[in-house]
Amino acid sequence: MELQNTVKEALNALYHHPDDGVRLQADRWLQNFQRTLDAWQVADNLLHDASSNLETLIFCSQTLRSKVQRDFEELPSEAFRPLRDSLNNLLRKFHKGPPKVRTQISIAVAALAVYVPAEDWGDGGIVNWLRDEMNMHPEYIPAFLELLTVLPEEVYNYKIAARPERRRQFEKELTSQIETALNILTACLNINELKEQVLEAFASWLRLKHGIPGSVLASHPLVLTALSSLNSEILSEASVNVISELIHYTAAGSFNGVPAHMPLIQVIVPQVMSLKAHLRDSSKDEEDVKAIARLFADMGDSYVELIATGSDESMLIVHALLEVASHPEYDIASMTFNFWHSLQVNLTKRVSFGNESSIDAERNRRLQVFRPAYESLVSLVSFRVQYPQDYQDLSYEDLKEFKQTRYAVADVLIDAASVLGGDPTLKILYTKLFEAVSRYKNDEHSEWRPAEAALFCIRAISNYVSVVESEVMPQVMSLLPKLTQHPQLLQTVCLTIGAYSKWFDAASSGLSILPSVIEILMSGMGTSEDSAAAAALAFRHICDDCRKKLCGCLDGLFNIYHTAVNGEGSYKVSPEDSLHLVEALSTVITELPPNNAKTYLEALCYPVVSPLQVIFISRVEQLIYTFVVDETTDFVVENQEIVNQGPEVLNKKPARELTVHIDRFAYIFRYVYHPEAVADAIQRIWPIFKAIFDLRAWDMRTMESLCRACKYAVRTSGRFMGITIGAMLEEIQCLYQQHHQPCFLYLSSEVIKIFGSDPTCANYLKSLIEALFIHTTRLLTSIQEFTARPDIADDCFLLASRCIRYCPQLFIPSPVFPSLVDCSMIGITIQHREASNSILTFLSDIFDLANSGKAEQYLPIRDAVIIPRGAVITRVLVAALTGALPSSRLESVTYTLLALTRAYRAQAVEWAKESVSLIPLTAVTEIERSRFLKALSDAACGADINSLTVPIDELSDVCRRNRTVQEIVQGALRPLELNIIPVS
Repeated sequence: MELQNTVKEALNALYHHPDDGVRLQADRWLQNFQRTLDAWQVADNLLHDASSNLETLIFCSQTLRSKVQRDFEELPSEAFRPLRDSLNNLLRKFHKGPPKVRTQISIAVAALAVYVPAEDWGDGGIVNWLRDEMNMHPEYIPAFLELLTVLPEEVYNYKIAARPERRRQFEKELTSQIETALNILTACLNINELKEQVLEAFASWLRLKHGIPGSVLASHPLVLTALSSLNSEILSEASVNVISELIHYTAAGSFNGVPAHMPLIQVIVPQVMSLKAHLRDSSKDEEDVKAIARLFADMGDSYVELIATGSDESMLIVHALLEVASHPEYDIASMTFNFWHSLQVNLTKRVSFGNESSIDAERNRRLQVFRPAYESLVSLVSFRVQYPQDYQDLSYEDLKEFKQTRYAVADVLIDAASVLGGDPTLKILYTKLFEAVSRYKNDEHSEWRPAEAALFCIRAISNYVSVVESEVMPQVMSLLPKLTQHPQLLQTVCLTIGAYSKWFDAASSGLSILPSVIEILMSGMGTSEDSAAAAALAFRHICDDCRKKLCGCLDGLFNIYHTAVNGEGSYKVSPEDSLHLVEALSTVITELPPNNAKTYLEALCYPVVSPLQVIFISRVEQLIYTFVVDETTDFVVENQEIVNQGPEVLNKKPARELTVHIDRFAYIFRYVYHPEAVADAIQRIWPIFKAIFDLRAWDMRTMESLCRACKYAVRTSGRFMGITIGAMLEEIQCLYQQHHQPCFLYLSSEVIKIFGSDPTCANYLKSLIEALFIHTTRLLTSIQEFTARPDIADDCFLLASRCIRYCPQLFIPSPVFPSLVDCSMIGITIQHREASNSILTFLSDIFDLANSGKAEQYLPIRDAVIIPRGAVITRVLVAALTGALPSSRLESVTYTLLALTRAYRAQAVEWAKESVSLIPLTAVTEIERSRFLKALSDAACGADINSLTVPIDELSDVCRRNRTVQEIVQGALRPLELNIIPVS
């Protein structure tokens, strides 16, 4: 009684106390209370207590529902019948409300049925029991109907902590009782005021998609009632739900299963088709129209393969779906979008229909049949991308929703282009663009929005328009310079130019058009931030695809580049978007012969290195850096003394002032593919890079940017880097031990990938990886350290995996190999996703060593390290599988465990047997253990691992079924305690 009063007081405080702190404290107490064993009795007592207020009733009904779903196993077996009877009494008590309370109790009874087999429930299972209760107590039928409604829904409710085997049995039990359930519902149809509720319950049972032939349902009273309700004055939501479920029901399973339901389909389709006229009926309520549209969309989605045959009957459905797509309300029209995509996939895929020629003939016939529908669709959806009149006043959420609408329409246009072909689709859209531009030319006050919308659509299908299209594209491009300079329109113009960059390269007139195109992009760079971003992106695409055409125009392109990068003039290109310009020039330089490339590479570097020389403080006193663009233009920095302002000043500089320039170097080194020229550039820039390393090694953001630039220099230059690579690695090896920056490990992994197999680098790389790994294993000595330094753990084990793949001869015989395996065992259960995956990948790479030809010779060394640790590794992996790691990591853990099993066969199965035998039988049954071990035994014998995941997944599911079981399992396996025990 005291606890009941405390619950009431806590609820009163939660809902009514003026102090937020008190409310929060009450909420925490109530949540903790719900996890206790006492919660069963207290919640039950308060629900039966006539003095309990609504807040108490709702809380206690939720508590009881939650306890049944998650914690039923807390109760002794003999508690089942008293609990069932109590819940049944509560269901009767609240048969007239409150609805929230009644629903929670109904779900609790249904959840109880999931746990308890039909034979233990008695009366032939819950459905028969429910029938008998309704017969004996007809006054409580509405409450029992709600229970009958939620019952099939609980089959797929994974909040219920039932074992997988029991869940499958429950589904079979309900399937076998469908006829009884439908008989109950049919009998209840006689009670007129219950018709809605009966139909909702029927829809719920149809979701099981089992058991009843279409021929039986076609004349079933429940189906006929739902169909007749479609034509009633007030469209019943329940009847719509039933018809929707019937449509899905007839389409469940394979395409070959549809004919079995044809009698039902032939009843449903004409009834739904008779509703087509309502789509245009202005007197109809919008919710009714939405419900009708939903039925048409369901038919389209469910019968798409039948519709794709192009029969006369199927085209009636297509025309109705076009009617829905034309509805002015986007929420209604968009219901059809999934259908148009699915139909497109069916029309464009290869059909199994006789020989090659007949396959092509049938495919072409179908495409021709649906061509008019997709042509209409293009016109029907294209206007929906037009900016609203008040777009400037839209909230952030409304603007986001408008953009999502544009993306959805773009996808529909792509589907249309896949069926019609890009060029014919372009013609339809060009007509709309031409009309919009004509209106603009004839009326200077005409809006920019229709032209922008048409251009957006033209851009959307760019990948489907032929690069040799010569009829419409030249006309489109000739219109672009005539368009208004409105920022939104200019932004779309620039994006359209970028989208058709391949067309510019292939077009015979491409070279003559490019100057005017680049002029538009320059205008975009100077108009607004958004148009500048679009112009920079388009500039990159143009330079990338037309690089050969632009090799002779580099001086002009460099003028744009310098203006944008230096921040001079009127350009509004942000530092992030300027990277597109860096990439653009880099791709053109890649096309030049080596001597010219080197000259222009220096010119590309100049506006990037210059600010660093001015900004950065260096211990280097002198730097000579000469750039030559051509015979008349020199950029020279000779014997420039870099003023030493002292490290204190540098430490105060925001990372942004450095990374904006360093990131440009990263793009230059990544996209200028002239290895020798890049190697020469990095060698000359190295003194500045070294100074940044030395004086900003504490700054993670700067170091990440610098290591990224170095990574691309290494990747592009490769073995041309010469002594610079040595200096770079010496720098990071030394600085890592002081500052522990994860990016130093990542840069090292890139070096390993490039130089790992080079015997001339062996000694140096061996020294590097040993130094890095020794220091990392000293940092990561407990799971707490892993949790505190997840990025180091991630990059460390990524580097280790690279070593296994690219230089096993240096890594596996190394003294750091056993230490790193020990370190990985500590970190397996880290919650950080990337770090966890890197550790699991490292272990699976070790176990899969036999699959790598060049590493097979190291198997004895591997086995000497793994076998003494095998039992511990297996136990930690089983712990990870059963709850120590989130279920989202299950695939990675499973693969690692199966890789271990394939490597060590019977021995690994014994390790697993030892581990699972520690789990009490209250958590895992002997049958569940046996299935798990059988899967591992099959893996040890060489079975396909894809076929073995179900028993492993089920062990995981069983051990995670509720908090109590998970704690029992983890308490038995003790992975964290295990990790800190030294392995002999």
